[in-house]
Amino acid sequence: MNTTHGGTGQPAPTTVCPRCAAAEFDELAVSPVPGVWRVLRCDRCLYSWRTTEPARRSSRAAYPERFRMSRRDIDEAPHLPPVPDIREDTPGGDR
Repeated sequence: MNTTHGGTGQPAPTTVCPRCAAAEFDELAVSPVPGVWRVLRCDRCLYSWRTTEPARRSSRAAYPERFRMSRRDIDEAPHLPPVPDIREDTPGGDR
């Protein structure tokens, strides 16, 4: 990971999430210069990374073990309640 792919100058393809090893992730953004970098986000753990970041941020093999997550870690994580909508009867609530 994070090396150029096949000597083309393109970032190497990412195959799994660095944090949870899920193979499902979305492309959130691409560089304005085609093929330079992509921003990816894991569908399982919501970790986001740019393909040009150092291996410790973008490669499962180099990602620090103490920060790795398993499917069980994610499933058992405490649920955070959603932020409520702004009420109409509060100052600034008429946006």
